[in-house]
Amino acid sequence: MIVCVCNAIREEQLRAEARRGATSPGRAYAQLGCKAKCGSCLPFARAIIDEELDALEEALAPVRAA
Repeated sequence: MIVCVCNAIREEQLRAEARRGATSPGRAYAQLGCKAKCGSCLPFARAIIDEELDALEEALAPVRAA
């Protein structure tokens, strides 16, 4: 799914950048070599990144508890 029409950024790309350490849309976009233009994508991008970071945290919880 396209998240950012201005930069043609797909959901899969944002998820990958979150797994590479991006914690915000601005950082994810920078890692992809662009920046937000109109800004209408930012709430959706933030939700995707937060969802991915939450999933990563859940996956690491058993390792951290050990």
